[in-house]
Amino acid sequence: MMSEAYHIPALLQGSVDGLNVKPDGIYVDVTFGGGGHSREILRRLGPKGRLFGFDQDADAEKNIISDDRFTFVRSNFRYIKNWMRYYEVDEVDGVLADLGVSSHHFDDETRGFSFRFEAPLDMRMNKRAGMTAADVLNNYTEEQLADVFYLYGELKQARRMAMAIVKARQQLPLRTTQDLMGAVGNLVAKEREKKELAQVFQALRIEVNREMEVLKEMLNGAQELLAKGGRLSVITYHSLEDRMVKNMMRAGNVEGKVEQDFFGRVKAPLRVVNSKVITPSDEEVENNPRSRSAKLRIAEKL
Repeated sequence: MMSEAYHIPALLQGSVDGLNVKPDGIYVDVTFGGGGHSREILRRLGPKGRLFGFDQDADAEKNIISDDRFTFVRSNFRYIKNWMRYYEVDEVDGVLADLGVSSHHFDDETRGFSFRFEAPLDMRMNKRAGMTAADVLNNYTEEQLADVFYLYGELKQARRMAMAIVKARQQLPLRTTQDLMGAVGNLVAKEREKKELAQVFQALRIEVNREMEVLKEMLNGAQELLAKGGRLSVITYHSLEDRMVKNMMRAGNVEGKVEQDFFGRVKAPLRVVNSKVITPSDEEVENNPRSRSAKLRIAEKL
């Protein structure tokens, strides 16, 4: 069974309702994690239905569901189209994505996702590959660091933080979360300390995991894979990813470039199902405080 400590799924019923699950359909949960959304999808599938669950984190494998209808794919969700081709699936009836970092990652003291713990500056979703947050902090130029903090953390102090990090690493390399906080701590306003430190860590996590380009590839792949009438159900947590999802659902691309036909009608492969974004209830937020910023968007393939 899924450990509740791993991740309490946000907007569980709403996001799975949004898929409009057909008993014999084929579905993909691209953010398997603790398996909460996948279990709910399987509950609604009939004996001939199929579900694929993606996750690149080895820890998620402990939650694999023993069910003949379920296939676990140990991979980054950016490769959704390649893997569906591998499994000889041409079309799917629904794709669900919960883009939030799981409670499991924030609460794991060894991964460096949170400023609450002294930990190595890792932040990789896939511990088997890629650069770490320490690599970014110690090797990026001052200008590159400023761009990361400004673009992905939306921090007004981005340039000053980058300068402080470069100065600090000249003395000793930044290896732990405490090293990072020591370098930028003086630039964080005490009354906004938690919020601004969260933005610093968010910016680094997005850069380490290439989250924006990965999300773009997944959304493009999902949109192409969906059968006519198929649903895309996506939960976002910050404005950068939400903007990309909204653009994809309204214009058919993450940039939001609207194409029109000869008569001025918008040419888009998807139709937005919920014109008003769905947010968690007070009860959901109480049970899972991290779902406070969650937004659910649903679209259907035309």
